[in-house]
Amino acid sequence: MIKIKADCEKFKYDIYNILKLFFSEIEFISTDDWKYKILIEDTRLKIIEDSLVSVCEFDDKLTIKENIKHSLYSYLSKKTGITPPWGTLVGIRPTKIALSLIKEGKSEEEILRHFEYHSLTREDKAKLCIEVAKVEENLVNKESSNISIYVGMPFCPTRCLYCSFISDTISNCKNIVEDYLKALTYEIEMISKYVKDKKLNVECVYFGGGTPTSINNQQFELIMNKIYNSFVKGNNVKEFTVECGRPDSITNEKLNTLKKYKVHRISINPQTMNDKTLKLIGRGHDSKEVIDKFNLARNLGFDNINVDLIVGLPGEGKNEFIHTCEEILKLKPDSLTVHGMSLKRGSDLHKNILNNIHMKVAAKEELIAMHDASLELSKKLNLKPYYMYRQKNMVGNMENVGYSKLGKECLYNVEMIEEKQTIIAIGANAVSKIIFLEEDRLERFPNIKDVREYIKRIEEKVEHKIKFLDELYG
Repeated sequence: MIKIKADCEKFKYDIYNILKLFFSEIEFISTDDWKYKILIEDTRLKIIEDSLVSVCEFDDKLTIKENIKHSLYSYLSKKTGITPPWGTLVGIRPTKIALSLIKEGKSEEEILRHFEYHSLTREDKAKLCIEVAKVEENLVNKESSNISIYVGMPFCPTRCLYCSFISDTISNCKNIVEDYLKALTYEIEMISKYVKDKKLNVECVYFGGGTPTSINNQQFELIMNKIYNSFVKGNNVKEFTVECGRPDSITNEKLNTLKKYKVHRISINPQTMNDKTLKLIGRGHDSKEVIDKFNLARNLGFDNINVDLIVGLPGEGKNEFIHTCEEILKLKPDSLTVHGMSLKRGSDLHKNILNNIHMKVAAKEELIAMHDASLELSKKLNLKPYYMYRQKNMVGNMENVGYSKLGKECLYNVEMIEEKQTIIAIGANAVSKIIFLEEDRLERFPNIKDVREYIKRIEEKVEHKIKFLDELYG
């Protein structure tokens, strides 16, 4: 625990964000047993450590906030030997900076200088922002009548160690699965009627979770039929994605159902190809099953398969991650999503770390090397970055990046991250995002998190959601 005394309440949040780049546990105190004392004196930042005093003069071309973050970042980088590649940037959508500068007519060189000057961002990360922003500029929604539909399944075969979602194991929920599917079907029917009445254009349909394929073959067929006939059939849907997720939940019958209902894109998500890690994090499959189910899908004719990986899983270092990359290279997926490990407060992993249960996570410099290895994998697969976002509490303070073959980008992912298209979300814990394009404004409508409460109050909540949607479409 690093104890900090700071005399600048207004900028304490900014100071905290920079400190988190270098230290895992931080506490602000008012007593004198501090490790670092931070003072703002007119045009300089003073950092006191033991009896040593470091004074950082401000640059009058930067804001006070930028100066504080720059000064503290530079001091701690020299002190610890750690140089986080994103510099002082902590926002979750850095591509928005690049996109706004592109719209202002700035050249790539000017944008690179902006990132370096204002946030000390490493050049390769700034170039990633520019590359992604250029793709998103061509894909992102520009019509208020275009919407996407999200359908959520809150069940999984097992619960992963790092998961903080409300999803539960399918074995624990056998007695409510049918009731949930009935409630979900009701919401699908009501939203479908609303969409047709308002003549809205459904651009993307995304069936996610949880794990949609965790239910049995018959249940999966019925819900896929309902989704297809409600939102896909007869509409000019550009993209229908189903997140199969866990290989142990994928069957030949379910894959044939996906083909039957004209699914464009599926995701098979191993997260790692190391069997020891798969067991540690609570997955119910090994790496061989990933390979078998991927090949089964490919042989059935699926030509747009995504694979998800996580950098920084407990117990994994660079060597383990490189092994995963080598195995994924053999599969040749059409898109690749690389997530940085996020220590979410509701997860068992976070609880284990708090309770000092031994869970080793790689050091920051090794995590950076692992992200670099994922970039090399994308190049070998001839995949280009098309969307990116960052999360709080990510180990290594890195980023999540989606790579794809040209023309195989997941449009839904772009719309979700850029928040320029209304997404009507169906199911327990699903959050609808209503976009007022002309006002550049967003409003959220969350469904009930608890599955049993969702089932019990479905009619009431759907009625409220439709009233909410009428704010834009009424």
